Amino acid sequence: MYPEILLIATKTAILLLGGSIAFFAYKAYRRTGDPSLRALVIGFSFVTIGALLGGIADQLLNIDLVTGVIIDSLLTAIGFAVIVYSLFLE
Repeated sequence: MYPEILLIATKTAILLLGGSIAFFAYKAYRRTGDPSLRALVIGFSFVTIGALLGGIADQLLNIDLVTGVIIDSLLTAIGFAVIVYSLFLE
């Protein structure tokens, strides 16, 4: 029981914090038009959506935990790749 609550709590924290970062980066992108900020928004959105879909797969769709973690990890890796790309844009 406790590991599930901890998992839900950490995924919720990732969703809230990642969503906040994406939101503020989007506001900054709208203000400046900087393409690196747009890429940052996309990257953090992937990370946040990965946490959301991984949690949905495990909790609501009754997909086994390993598959949920694979979904989360894949989208997190894509998100981090986009974030790294955003650091190289000028």
